[in-house]
Amino acid sequence: MSQYILALDQGTTSSRAILFDANGDIRGVAQREFQQHFPQPGWVEHDAVEIWQTQIGIAAEVLKARGVAASQVGAVGITNQRETTVLWERASGKPLHRAIVWQDRRTADICAELRAAGHEALFQERTGLLLDAYFSGTKLKWLLDHLPGARERARRGELAFGTIDSWLLWNLTGGACHMTDASNASRTLLYNLHTRAWDDELLALLDIPREVLPEVRGSSEVYGHTDARWLGAALPIAGIAGDQQAATFGQACLSPGMAKNTYGTGCFMLLNTGEQPMASRHQLLTTVAWQLGDKTEYALEGSVFMGGATVQWLRDGLGIVERSADVEALAASVPDNGGVYLVPAFTGLGAPHWQPHARASLFGMSRGTNRAHVARAALEAIAYQSADVLAAMESASSVRLRELRVDGGAARNNLLMQFQADILDVTVVRPRITEITALGAAYLAGLAVGFWRSPADLTSLWMSERRFEPAMSASRRTALLDHWQAAVAQTIEWQRRVGPDAGVG
Repeated sequence: MSQYILALDQGTTSSRAILFDANGDIRGVAQREFQQHFPQPGWVEHDAVEIWQTQIGIAAEVLKARGVAASQVGAVGITNQRETTVLWERASGKPLHRAIVWQDRRTADICAELRAAGHEALFQERTGLLLDAYFSGTKLKWLLDHLPGARERARRGELAFGTIDSWLLWNLTGGACHMTDASNASRTLLYNLHTRAWDDELLALLDIPREVLPEVRGSSEVYGHTDARWLGAALPIAGIAGDQQAATFGQACLSPGMAKNTYGTGCFMLLNTGEQPMASRHQLLTTVAWQLGDKTEYALEGSVFMGGATVQWLRDGLGIVERSADVEALAASVPDNGGVYLVPAFTGLGAPHWQPHARASLFGMSRGTNRAHVARAALEAIAYQSADVLAAMESASSVRLRELRVDGGAARNNLLMQFQADILDVTVVRPRITEITALGAAYLAGLAVGFWRSPADLTSLWMSERRFEPAMSASRRTALLDHWQAAVAQTIEWQRRVGPDAGVG
């Protein structure tokens, strides 16, 4: 009798493996960070082989550390950083280039050319996405354009494209499965939400051969089995979802009108909109939430590029904290931000602004400003960005949110969560288990093999750990948001005036 589900949570800065039991409780965790590569300003890359090695290494590690035999694992679920793009040889399994990460902005000019040619409305209507460098379609085009002979090899069927889920599935199955699920496919600029298939017209506009693409499957089904050499047995791989969709599932936001916000490297807010895709408005995205059997559910999404990564910048870029966890105490050492506002547009601005060339700005400093004010401004910036997204989401959907379920590493920061509730004027609810992205992948895999019977069973497993109630006056909330909006406007205006390469060279 299976006792566990193994979730592989492949994120932007680390690979994780988590064992869950039938109650959705964590029974083992292993994590390993991997290297970030920044070859040019605005470019972000990962070594796909390193991602695979760290992921399979910790999967084996967590089983060994907990004394769990492979026979006790009912299934494996995969959740992944979305949009990050890998192109590899089918014969050798070797990547042709480093993975181009979702944060990477190198294809902003490709997007601008497509917009200038009048194609944006077509892409948005078919895919629910905006023409932005964030998504993997233009990243794949860039690889095919810049790697000698790659497009011709792709047409001959020699190459395989995938987001990280596909890359892991390929390696786990020893090259037997080249697949993705509908949630990841819907983030490529190549997948038609209405036909639920790759779109030939969009492929032609980007000059991408269909032969390079993975097969699109549901989010909860058996795709294949792990090669027995990896974990000691051939285990069914039975759930796949992009990290934000998996988090929404793990948060049990299974009914229309429910929403969650994940505070990871970026911040990602998703609102369940049911079985019909809601047309994108207010610079939000329409995306597949998950596909269970023949039933597809959709979500509205707002994506913030710099969430927890802003705290990493405080640690690694400025050196004002030694550990990311130290930022809460530092920020709490001052009563307020001292008039300091950080707009963390280090890799452009996401929803609802979508300014790919914007760069970070720090406003309002005086001689009295110290590192605690900067730390507090950085935390508050995470909340302000999410407030911008929620305002757009409520306007687009006509839904007034009553509570926001939160997860991710930064959701453990009580100062941030209270400020988020205050600035949103909405109750923020943190679940008992904050490893919710991995839990969503586990749920999807477990449903496919009968470990859990139905999505309704999962709702009863969700439990809150703490509720943050708004306590800020309306006048103070309005003033803070006005100052934030002024800082964002000035950031965008500065970049408009000086261009994307200001100060370079």
